[in-house]
Amino acid sequence: MEEEITVYDRIRRQYLDEIFSRDYSSRLMELGVQANGNEIIIPFFKKPYRVSANGIFDPSGMQPSHSVSVVLCKYLLLCPDIHPVGDDWVSYRDFRDAAPFAGSFANNVERAIAGNFRGKLTELQGACLKLGGYPPQVSLSYHLAMQFDALPKVPILLLFNDLDSEFPAQSSVLFERRASKYLDVECLAMAGWLFSEYLRNEGVKP
Repeated sequence: MEEEITVYDRIRRQYLDEIFSRDYSSRLMELGVQANGNEIIIPFFKKPYRVSANGIFDPSGMQPSHSVSVVLCKYLLLCPDIHPVGDDWVSYRDFRDAAPFAGSFANNVERAIAGNFRGKLTELQGACLKLGGYPPQVSLSYHLAMQFDALPKVPILLLFNDLDSEFPAQSSVLFERRASKYLDVECLAMAGWLFSEYLRNEGVKP
């Protein structure tokens, strides 16, 4: 365990050193984040995280999980120079180089959501609202369709059909095509896994 923590701390430190060796003042607006003194405030699923040269902290002042830290750091590091086009919705497997993670994404995100909320449409609706979900602008024929702001420039679309007499529960988690300009495919997978976990946790709260 000590060795794993040391490795994670070293990776986090490398990312932070790279981030704060750059001048981000002209790029914060493009990312939809704010500067507060020496900190950068990044909303991740509606919760403000503070990123500074001293570390990464969640709203309670604690260090978030390694996955959250990596996603936040990569979001800052991969900021595109030009606002990318491609706001159409695509599945995770449609991203270039996503093949090594596609199976895990399907199992740990889409099938996990379907399994956790099978026969629990009302609970899923409540969990979505707690996580900041809102109706998408497009009209879709599903039992539930909700959009989320994983990051300011990386929305996620959840499509869910509950089980019936003929079909099992099914869910799809989609990204905008341009999401790969803000996060690499590994971080997009991480964002999806965290989304599934957050939904499950919100769904079991009283």
